[in-house]
Amino acid sequence: MKVPFRKILAYLDGSEESISALMYSILLAKSTGAELHAVYVVNTKALSELVRAHIFIDQEKREYLEDLKKDSARHLRHAERLASSKDQDIIVKAIEGSPHIVIQDYVKANGIDLLAIGPVNAIRSRRDELTSENDRMLRTVPCQVLVVRDDSGIWEQFEG
Repeated sequence: MKVPFRKILAYLDGSEESISALMYSILLAKSTGAELHAVYVVNTKALSELVRAHIFIDQEKREYLEDLKKDSARHLRHAERLASSKDQDIIVKAIEGSPHIVIQDYVKANGIDLLAIGPVNAIRSRRDELTSENDRMLRTVPCQVLVVRDDSGIWEQFEG
């Protein structure tokens, strides 16, 4: 049977759920021969909103941005180690911007067939619905989306 996807993108946001989505993507790519990508988006849109709301001043924004860039590098190194542990090649990239827009652009530019994300957070208000990046990706990316939910089962399967 032909697999309906050739390129998988795991979206990393630093959460444990996104690591589970990555692990599942590694196993899926390994079993299907798909090309695997992992992208960590440094959310500069959120930082700009914090400055506009006077929560951060520009200097704090720059310092926090540097911290976020270091976090992204750390998470992408972890992604490379996880993929390597399963002898799976992976293309990793850190990109700055608004996550749902950056992911849309990356999917289009790289011919991604399947986006793997962690679960969409529980929506408690209209504002939550408007600001959930995973929810926005789920609704707007031009490819199939796999929502990975089972953290403990995936970790056991990955380590087994």
